[in-house]
Amino acid sequence: MKAVISSTYGSPEVLELKEVEKPVPKDNEVLVKVHATSVNFGNLALLRGKPFLVRFAFGFSKPKYRIPGGDMAGRVEAVGPNVKRLQPGDEVFADLSGSGWGAFAEYVAVPEDVLVQKSSCISFEEAAAVPMAGVTALQAIRDKGEIQPGQKVLIYGASGGVGTFAVQIAKSYEAEVTAVCSTRNVEIVRSLGADHVIDYKQEDFRKQTQKYDLIIGVNGHQPLSVYKRALKPEGRFVLVGGSGQQMFQTMTEGPWISMTGKKKMGAFLHKPKPADLNYMKELLETGKVKPVIDKTYTLSKIKEAFEYFEEGHAQGKVIIRCSSQ
Repeated sequence: MKAVISSTYGSPEVLELKEVEKPVPKDNEVLVKVHATSVNFGNLALLRGKPFLVRFAFGFSKPKYRIPGGDMAGRVEAVGPNVKRLQPGDEVFADLSGSGWGAFAEYVAVPEDVLVQKSSCISFEEAAAVPMAGVTALQAIRDKGEIQPGQKVLIYGASGGVGTFAVQIAKSYEAEVTAVCSTRNVEIVRSLGADHVIDYKQEDFRKQTQKYDLIIGVNGHQPLSVYKRALKPEGRFVLVGGSGQQMFQTMTEGPWISMTGKKKMGAFLHKPKPADLNYMKELLETGKVKPVIDKTYTLSKIKEAFEYFEEGHAQGKVIIRCSSQ
C-alpha cells in the first residue's frame, strides 16, 4: 500500500510517499481502507517537532510515529478474531492520535474501540473533517468552558477547522455567538449561525466593550490581558492552540488568575474520545453542525496540503483523499 512516511522532523518536504507493507489486524483490531483524512495543528506539531514540549510525546530526536495522520474515515476491510461490533463493509471514522496515528495511508489497522460507525448521510470527506477539530471544539466549549444556554460566547479565530465547529456547537447550546475573523471569512462564519461578527481587519478587538461569559481563543493572537478584560466577572477563557508564547503565557498566568479571582483562564488540549465523536455524529445527522471544507488534496499531494495549511488561511478543513470509494 501507499503511505506517507515521516522519518525526521522538518518542513513538509520531509514527508515521503512510499510503498509499505499493508498492516494485518491483531486480535482486537480492525483493518480499515482509508478514504479520507485531514490536516490539523497536531499534524504540524508531529511534522516539525515544535513546540519542543511535544517531543516528550512524539520522540526527541525523530518522530516516534512513522506514518502520521490522526483523522480517519474509511470502510472496514477485515477484522481480528476478537472484534465483535464491526464487520467488513462497515463505514467508520475515528481520531487515531491516541492509538498510534497512521491515517496518512491507504490502509490502517486500529483497535475496534476507537472506531465510530459513520452514517450514510455523511460523506467520507465530511467524516474525516470531524474527529480532532470537532471534538476539540466540543470539549473546549462544553467541558472546559461549561457553556450554558443563553450565554454570550466569543469565538476568536472562528474561520478555521476548530473555529467553524466551535461557532456551530455553541449555537447548538443556544448561546449568543460572536465570531472574530478576517474580512474574507465574514460571510462564512455568518452562514454558520454567528449572531455577531467582528472583522479584526476593520475593528480593533482591544477597544470593544462587550463582555462575554465564555471566550474560546482558537489561535487568536491577543495577549491574555485582552481576553481577561473582555470576560464577565465570572467568565471563562479557554485557549485552544495558539503560538508557543501564547500557550506558555496562558499555562503560567492562567492558573494564578483563576485562583485569585472569579474569572477562569486556561489552556486546553483535546483528548480522543469515541463517545464525544458519537455526539458529534448526532449533531451532523440532525443538521446542527456541518463541516466546512476548504480544499481537498490527494495523498500524493500531501506536501502541498501541508504548505497550504501552514499559511494559516484555510477556511475550515483541509482534506486529503487516500483512496477512491
